[in-house]
Amino acid sequence: MAEHTGGTPATPAILTDPLRNRGVAFTAAEREELGLTGLLPSGVLTLEQQARRAYEQLRAQDSDLAKSVYLEQMHDRNETLYFKVLTDHLVELLPIVYDPTVGEAIEKYSHEYRRPRGVYLSVDRPDDMERSFAALRLGPEDVDLIVCTDAEEILGIGDWGVGGIQIAVGKLAVYTAAAGIDPRRVIPVSLDVGTDRASLLRDPLYLGNRHRRVRGADYDAFIENYLRTASSLFPRALLHFEDFGPGNARRILETYRDRYRLFNDDVQGTGAITLAAVLSAVRAGGVPMREQRLVVFGAGTAGVGIADQLRDAMIRDGASPERATARIWLVDRQGLITRDTAGVGDYQRPYARDPAEAAGWETGEDGGAGLLETVRRVRPTILLGTSTVHGAFTREVIEAMAAGTERPIVLPLSNPTSRIEAMPADIIAWTRGKALVATGIPVAPVEFDGVTHRIAQANNALLYPGLGLGTIVSGASEVTSSMLVAAAQAVADQVDVTRPGASLLPPVEDLRRSSAVTATAVVEAAVREGIATNEPADPERAVRQAMWEPVYGEGTPA
Repeated sequence: MAEHTGGTPATPAILTDPLRNRGVAFTAAEREELGLTGLLPSGVLTLEQQARRAYEQLRAQDSDLAKSVYLEQMHDRNETLYFKVLTDHLVELLPIVYDPTVGEAIEKYSHEYRRPRGVYLSVDRPDDMERSFAALRLGPEDVDLIVCTDAEEILGIGDWGVGGIQIAVGKLAVYTAAAGIDPRRVIPVSLDVGTDRASLLRDPLYLGNRHRRVRGADYDAFIENYLRTASSLFPRALLHFEDFGPGNARRILETYRDRYRLFNDDVQGTGAITLAAVLSAVRAGGVPMREQRLVVFGAGTAGVGIADQLRDAMIRDGASPERATARIWLVDRQGLITRDTAGVGDYQRPYARDPAEAAGWETGEDGGAGLLETVRRVRPTILLGTSTVHGAFTREVIEAMAAGTERPIVLPLSNPTSRIEAMPADIIAWTRGKALVATGIPVAPVEFDGVTHRIAQANNALLYPGLGLGTIVSGASEVTSSMLVAAAQAVADQVDVTRPGASLLPPVEDLRRSSAVTATAVVEAAVREGIATNEPADPERAVRQAMWEPVYGEGTPA
């Protein structure tokens, strides 16, 4: 009699490979060929049936975090099924796989850790970078997109160290669900340079580098090494940067954007989707772009990045660079930013006002003119909020703005709801229905004076998936301002703002179709600019053909 050795029989590799696993969708013939006979229940379900069951199980979860965990486990088990469910229910699940639920998943990353996904690069072991990528066994033609983060400024929750890998994973999931970018050709990357969050450094289960963030020359060398290595190994890949701190995000982008196929969604994507909303609002309001006056409340990387895009739009509409810059005012918590404001960053400096300009203005405790005083003096046509200061756009502020322009464009973009500068229902009421509003959060329609106002959500997901797909299809050597403008215009052109109460942006419900339209415009812009390495005769057809669909391929998986 053979000796019983104990243990559990090994699971066939195909059932643990999310890229090849089909679970109970394997047919009887496939089970026979793959050595799976008897290892699965007898019933065979289609992908559609599997997706229906998985969605029922998902809906049974008792919290958004539990739904996030369930989806992550499905992602680890069967990628095709995961993306089928995500694509079919994208509006409902976008807040689960990304903002805001992903923030909670990131905070609990080290304690909820199950399996690795992506590449973890450590500032303490810079020489491991090439070997780390090589471990994926992917060739130079095999990767279209890499999303990396150093996790210093995750969404609205700040520095969460190595847990930030989840933001890269979530971003890539949206790229695939919204624009059909092939999930087999993407890589999420954690750039682990340490963390300044004391609770993580004290946590015995924390999985990242247990030291404070590396900064200065060593940080810069690590980033340059990453860009050089990633672009050398995967020359076709778009290098997407996500949730870097304001001190680094813009500097990295401006240093390397002309040398690498580089995109920063926090700076460029946020600016471009806001530009799309403004282009729609300008069409509805009738004041030319070159005549707009912009006040930005919250002058960080996102706010100034948006200001840059709107300034460039004014220039394209006929304003001189000097005049366009002079029509933008930055206000932070300490007040109007002037040339003598302490701590003015390089990226803010072009918009810092001459102190003499604000002579005689009412000032606050910090010595600067506050938001209300600035609005009263400037009489802006556009008021932009990226401050995360809840309620900052008070009734006084909005009424002062409405007194200076017929159709005020009000963009309280901070999220979540607890940090938004003003709710659209209040803005609509305070302006007697005249305001043109877009927010950073989903908001139900607002009824006022017999008109239903549909509130646009300036969600980057309306733009960056199509921009990324267009960049990949065109093989553009860089992501240029013209491509960003083309993407913004394509998004804006998908809505009819002549209808009373119309949204300034298209709804998320039809995101794949919208992304295809945006991608086509980006391909055409890259070709016009002469930076496309692929010039399809029919850009729209090329985009459609490039979009991966969550279906099981023909034949038995290899």
